[in-house]
Amino acid sequence: MTSDFHSTLHSLRVWDTELPGFDPEAAPDGPLALFREWFVQAARSGQTEPHTMSLATVDAEGRPDVRILMLHDADERGWHFASHATSAKGRQLAEHPQAALCFYWPAVRQVRIRGRVVACGPEESRADLAVRSRGALAAALTGRQSEVLGSAGELARASAAAWERAGTEPDAPAPTWTRYVLDPAEAEFFQGDAARRHVRLRYWRAAGGAWERELLWP
Repeated sequence: MTSDFHSTLHSLRVWDTELPGFDPEAAPDGPLALFREWFVQAARSGQTEPHTMSLATVDAEGRPDVRILMLHDADERGWHFASHATSAKGRQLAEHPQAALCFYWPAVRQVRIRGRVVACGPEESRADLAVRSRGALAAALTGRQSEVLGSAGELARASAAAWERAGTEPDAPAPTWTRYVLDPAEAEFFQGDAARRHVRLRYWRAAGGAWERELLWP
């Protein structure tokens, strides 16, 4: 298996396809408009689940932690996502409200965003869940995210009960469910190039909140 792993790993190629162009001189003044443009292009190009992203946080000991979750919105307030306040990421954000996001659209582009995270109030958090699917509500009602699980059977029973409740009570409260907004202080847009002359455009907030931008060496 070790030889299979290494032979497979070293046989993989990157940037071995037609890549879109990107002129950083024509980029908008702030990152939101460019992100929305790239997001739509990724979705229309057939990228699978372009709204999935990595969320990086740190724990109480300063150790980094990362996981994949879904983007719920991107607007003038920032990049929105949601989770249980009692989950590992929820506890980490409560103690260290700084985080990083990364969107990776294979063979196309990636976007990295860093900033301060704010937890929304109960009304907005409940509204976040209300527009999602029955399965999302059932998962929220199941709760206990990141806690130790005794057995697969325990999860099956709790999930079945949550699915039933989500069907009969679509407005069921999930008190720990929380919507978060990452207010960006920095955003980097990476466009791959087959000749490895990748384009990296970084936006950063200057004094007073205005956006500045600069190119980075790849």
